[in-house]
Amino acid sequence: MENQENITTPWTQNPEEIINIFDSHPDGLSSEEASIRLAKFGLNSLEIHDETGPLKLFLSQLNSPIILIMLFATVISAFLKDWVDSIIILLIVLGSAGLSFSQEFSANNAAKKLRAQISLKANVFRDGKQQSIAAEQLAPGDIVLLSAGSLIPADGVILSAQDFYVNQSVLTGETYPVEKNTAPTAANASLAERNNCVFMGTNVRSGSARVIITQTGVQTAFGQVAHHLTSRPPETDFERGLRTFGYFLTEVMVILVLGVFVINIAFHKPPIDSVLFSIALAVGLTPQLLPAILSINLSKGSQIMADNGVIVRRLSAIENLGAMDVLCTDKTGTLTLGVVHLDGAVDIYGNRSDTVLLNAYLNAHFETGLNNALDDAITSQIQPELTNYEKLDEIPYDFVRKRLSIVVREPSASILMVTKGALKNVLEVCDSIRDGDKVVAYDSSHQAIIQKRFEEWSAKGFRILGVATKELTECCEGYTRIDEHHMTFAGFLLFFDPPKPDVMQVITQLETMGEQLKIITGDNKLVALHVAETIGLKVEGVLTGAELAQLSDEALWHVVPKTTLFADVDPNQKEKIIRALQKSGHVVGYMGDGINDAPALHSADVGISVDSAVDVAKEAADFVLLKQDLSVLQKGIELGRSTFANTLKYIFIATSANFGNMFSMAGASLLLPFLPLLPSQILLTNFLSDFPSMNISRDSVDPEQIQKPRRWDIHFLRNFMVTFGLLSSVFDYLTFGTLIFLLKATPEQFRSGWFLESIISALFILLVVRTQRPVFKSQPARPLTIAALITAMVAIALPYSPINQLLGLTPLPATTVLLLLTITGAYILSAEFVKKLFYKKNHL
Repeated sequence: MENQENITTPWTQNPEEIINIFDSHPDGLSSEEASIRLAKFGLNSLEIHDETGPLKLFLSQLNSPIILIMLFATVISAFLKDWVDSIIILLIVLGSAGLSFSQEFSANNAAKKLRAQISLKANVFRDGKQQSIAAEQLAPGDIVLLSAGSLIPADGVILSAQDFYVNQSVLTGETYPVEKNTAPTAANASLAERNNCVFMGTNVRSGSARVIITQTGVQTAFGQVAHHLTSRPPETDFERGLRTFGYFLTEVMVILVLGVFVINIAFHKPPIDSVLFSIALAVGLTPQLLPAILSINLSKGSQIMADNGVIVRRLSAIENLGAMDVLCTDKTGTLTLGVVHLDGAVDIYGNRSDTVLLNAYLNAHFETGLNNALDDAITSQIQPELTNYEKLDEIPYDFVRKRLSIVVREPSASILMVTKGALKNVLEVCDSIRDGDKVVAYDSSHQAIIQKRFEEWSAKGFRILGVATKELTECCEGYTRIDEHHMTFAGFLLFFDPPKPDVMQVITQLETMGEQLKIITGDNKLVALHVAETIGLKVEGVLTGAELAQLSDEALWHVVPKTTLFADVDPNQKEKIIRALQKSGHVVGYMGDGINDAPALHSADVGISVDSAVDVAKEAADFVLLKQDLSVLQKGIELGRSTFANTLKYIFIATSANFGNMFSMAGASLLLPFLPLLPSQILLTNFLSDFPSMNISRDSVDPEQIQKPRRWDIHFLRNFMVTFGLLSSVFDYLTFGTLIFLLKATPEQFRSGWFLESIISALFILLVVRTQRPVFKSQPARPLTIAALITAMVAIALPYSPINQLLGLTPLPATTVLLLLTITGAYILSAEFVKKLFYKKNHL
């Protein structure tokens, strides 16, 4: 690849020159040459999408306020030459980070393998033949084929194009798709003016093209501005709840820690010890393993969902799937079989017409845009001899006109324009109508006949398209949408897509799960109503695209929650509906597979597509169903709720136990002449108590926990934390009294006794509060139980181990251990009783 000036401005060259400049060939690169260029230019991906390496992932475990506080405590201890505490704290930090790293690294690798199943593909010429490869394997000089629905994988220059329209609003802000061609443009042309170029991240709306790749990865126009265009994805509902929870926990931490520090100073206790103790309290109050457990829960959840036919593209959206309470979907292929049949090609009186069928076939056969089920249904009906027909031009379909026109030269040498599309939009360009063998003016009487038949057929569930023709006197160099006028309406095309046999059962199950199902379709209201009636969907309100256009944003926010069916809507209106539902307080899912679904998929809290969808739809989705079936989605919702439930379990367990321990420790520090636990013992207690929770992602979930959508409830969480935290403190103070007044424990014995009681009680309470049911009616997962038992044995063994003095622990008499276990048993029984009362008063 020589001539650097031409390489940097490839849009100034014609197709033959650009192929030579990039040392390519009309049949593409060889595999060997592509490998050399990949090694030189790197993978065709943006840096922000680079995989996190093991070292970076491990260091990220240390990059949290909690870990930084612990490292600060380590430095202070070392500065004071308290080497034992310093080493112990450092070991706990490294142990916690190592444990998080090992689990997260394994889970992330599994999740990446799953996402690779639906990675973006590119149709490329390699070794002289067309093949599909991963888009990241593209190199400069590759020849790529693009068609409607393709997400453009890299920057390139067009070698050939057929009615090729590209939506590049993400880069240029242009409202409508832009037609592309092969004509070179000026060197100083802006992105919007380079009509012979395509750009990474944009998508093909219609037509097809052959493109030579000129820039890949971060060198593309998209890559150059990626820091603006690919900023952090919109915050999910779960992430908003997590952020609010973090603020709440910070407030509690600051009040408690500052209060303890000030009071300790007021009681003339050593300032340095008071600082270290306060820092340890702050660390102890925080659920240290929450980031790791979140990552593990999400990754494990994605693996389970993949086993059930749902591939997760964005892990954080799993929690949203559990919180989703409104599911919006198109009807085709989801509520219906998605196998469209042409039931008839008829004239204005409803009589079968071979002429209408032939015209429809010409339009469908010569169309080069997006392949669709309607055209397939037409071309499967007849196979006429088209040898003497010549396609002259095509005016591609778009979502504004809702029609497509083909210009052909007939065997008689006459030129004919055939237009097919939505009935209303076809009639808009007609001023005459074919009545038998005659062509007459289109008047109000014909309009009444057409409207009556339209309503009758729509009410029976038929989707209706119109067909119109126009004889042209002479051939011109190119036809555009402005040539669609003075046409003659020829007749109707009637399509039928029967509902799925099991859809009624699935809808009933979704309703029992608390999911509101809403249909958003481009079909007319009568067809959509027929489908809703057939599948047993209760329709509470209907809104058409025309009616929606008349509503203000505020009015729409109030209308959409009460509306079940949205008909005859365009892509922008789909997105508007999703945003209005979100504004009214719902967590919204949207399921779609077409180009027109991309805006709604991107805006929804949960974007759902299918493996057969166009690239741009899959790229915008959070989940991809390997089977376009609501029953698969139903299972995905259940799994999302299970993941959400297990995440909340850890938060409930950790915050209530930690709050109780820290509240007890803060009080004890004021009442005792010595610190109730050393800073290193606080951290070790927290670490050991959290260790079994690394298996919480595998825990079983009670059926009632997934019966309805669940969202963050800070009020509920606060009540839970305070209730069970104070209950924990009651038994902590009972332990204090037993150790001080009954057993006359020394400071070392006191710390060892409370260390043991605190860990054992936390482990058994984990099994109690993980479920709303009585503990014996909800069996925990085996790995969780085993981890809890192992940790309990370690905690009991530590005071008797060779390193007990390093940890500040001392062996305890058997009677003391037995007494502490008795207190723990009473605590567990009390927790069961309090749990029953708590859930009667509070509902999550």
